[in-house]
Formats: sequence, C-alpha cells, structure tokens
Amino acid sequence: QVQLVESGGGLVQVGGSLRLSCVASGRAFSRLAVGWFRQAPGKERQFVAAIGYRGSMTFYADSVKGRFTFSRDNAKNMVYLQMNSLIPEDTAIYYCAADPSGPGSSTPSFYDYWGQGTQVTVSS
Repeated sequence: QVQLVESGGGLVQVGGSLRLSCVASGRAFSRLAVGWFRQAPGKERQFVAAIGYRGSMTFYADSVKGRFTFSRDNAKNMVYLQMNSLIPEDTAIYYCAADPSGPGSSTPSFYDYWGQGTQVTVSS
C-alpha cells in the first residue's frame, strides 16, 4: 500500500507560480513511477505529467510543456510539480498518483494509488 498526500495548492493570479508537493508513505517510494493529473469541474481527469522512479525520465501533457516541471526527491519520498506562467485553464484539483508496475503513463487506470487532491485556482 502507498499513501499519497498532496499540498501546495491555492489561489494565484494569471502568470503566477505554484509548487505542488506530494509525500508518499508505505511501499518503497523509490521504485514507483509517479504522475500528476488534474480534474476541472464537469471535465474528465486529465494527465499533466509523469516521472520515472529514478527521476531521469519525465514527460508532460502538451498543454503544460515548457511551463511545468516535475521532479522528485527519493530520499524524502517527495515529488514536486513546479507550475509557472499559470493560466485560468490550469484551474483544477490536482492529484498525485503512483504506478508500481511501470515507467509512468498518461493513462489514469495504470495508477494504483491516488492522493486526495489539492485545489489550484488561477484567477484572471
């Protein structure tokens, strides 16, 4: 079992920045790929970014590429999503998820463990 807890969400103006964090406990974190997803009201859950278990491989949704950076610190069981140049379309609940069996994916069903989410609101 893996428990994930996100933090760092909040209200920010257009063009601002936020850094989301996700701390993991339970199963060996260093062996897990991790993803960030988001869900806006009335919309399906959307892939944001994923990172391999070593942190050397990352990939991003086109909508956030160049603005968001995903990193991890396995010694602290933490992952971070640095979000810059935020726009109103980034407004959503952001979820951290762990994939124990693969290198990371953009498909939510590949992830076995999910956090409770943190709200990000970008005001114009």
